[in-house]
Amino acid sequence: MSSLSAEDQKLVTLARATMARTRAAEGAAVRDLDGRTYAGASVDLPSLTLTALEVCVAMAVSSGAQGLEAAVRLGDDTEPDLRAVRELGGDGVVVHLGDARGQVTGTA
Repeated sequence: MSSLSAEDQKLVTLARATMARTRAAEGAAVRDLDGRTYAGASVDLPSLTLTALEVCVAMAVSSGAQGLEAAVRLGDDTEPDLRAVRELGGDGVVVHLGDARGQVTGTA
């Protein structure tokens, strides 16, 4: 998807790098209203399970973010849970979706 803005492409790069570094099946990145970015991978521990998007939203909230501008989620083709993104950013936040190779395939 070549129509991504430079800022959204940065989110794709961050999510892809996080997946590679952690060897996770899912990676994500978000940009808050101040332009700060947060990247994370899914967490699957016996006592804690979070999607990559949930990790990113938690990082943003704990850093004082008041909302989100955009998000990227890369991983398998299962339908991502966007509740945390929508709760912090509202229904208008663009969420780019991509496959496990890091190729953006659509927008939610």
